[in-house]
Amino acid sequence: MENIKIVTTAMQVPERVVTNDELTELMDTSDEWIYPRTGIHQRHVVTTENTSDLATSVAKKLLEQSGWGAADLDFIIVGTMSPDALSPHTAAIVQGNIEAPNAFAFDLNAACSGFVYGMSVASSFLSSGRYQKGMFIGAEVLSKLVDWKDRTVSVLFGDGAGGVLLEKTDEPAGLIAEELRSFGDRGQAILTGRFANKNAFAGEISPLDPYFHQEGRSVYSFATREVPKVMKKALEKAGLEADDVDFYLAHQANKRIVESMAKNFGQPMDKFPTNMEEYGNTSAGSTAILLDELRRSGQIKPGMKIAFVGFGGGLAIGVQIWQL
Repeated sequence: MENIKIVTTAMQVPERVVTNDELTELMDTSDEWIYPRTGIHQRHVVTTENTSDLATSVAKKLLEQSGWGAADLDFIIVGTMSPDALSPHTAAIVQGNIEAPNAFAFDLNAACSGFVYGMSVASSFLSSGRYQKGMFIGAEVLSKLVDWKDRTVSVLFGDGAGGVLLEKTDEPAGLIAEELRSFGDRGQAILTGRFANKNAFAGEISPLDPYFHQEGRSVYSFATREVPKVMKKALEKAGLEADDVDFYLAHQANKRIVESMAKNFGQPMDKFPTNMEEYGNTSAGSTAILLDELRRSGQIKPGMKIAFVGFGGGLAIGVQIWQL
């Protein structure tokens, strides 16, 4: 076990809520069509905020809850596929906003696996012995990457951020095992944020297409077939059986996918909690938001074994097993 403590958690979502019924004003859809297929009733969408605003709010909450000063931080990592800009990166904006003079900061883009990949990087920094305290935040404003007339994609996504404070510890807590996998040969199944190449030397000008495009059936098949294999590998590395894990916090993409995972492992659905009903798919933010809700409600307690399961764009999968 890598002795690293999750000190506290926090989340932030926009106040504006867009229900499935409200989407009927923009496209041919309904709650009766969306909810049975996805498990989503509504999502939170920004009005004036951007990704760094949501992430900064999470960072301030984390520091307030922990009693840490911003100067105590050695690093800040933001997992996002929807940054304010390519430069400055979102983590640098957060570092400046909270006035953390000793923290280096950078973004990590692993799409919907961003929480697990970010936690892997953060735990590696702390395990190295070179750093003692760090912050990871998954933050997304996916509403700016969605064509709000495309019902096959727009109904899925929401905006939000969640994060954790981490520190090196002597306590019996930390990362037990992980398994990270990439499937780049299948990456075209999820596309977004493509830039046009308009340089003076380009021959054929590449198209500008910032919006999400997703092969729904391919992604569903990938998630239900490949993710359990990676989960099993992580459990084997940890020397654990599926029953030994108290909660499986899966990326909140689709309720049917999560239900398939629970069935595959012979586990009850109450060990695979969901909140996509309210937030939709918030990509790198989803697992952290779920973790914070469960911690604040008292369902997750110190000493529990938790599996974080990320999957999506890349295509990529990441699974970590922690003892809290």
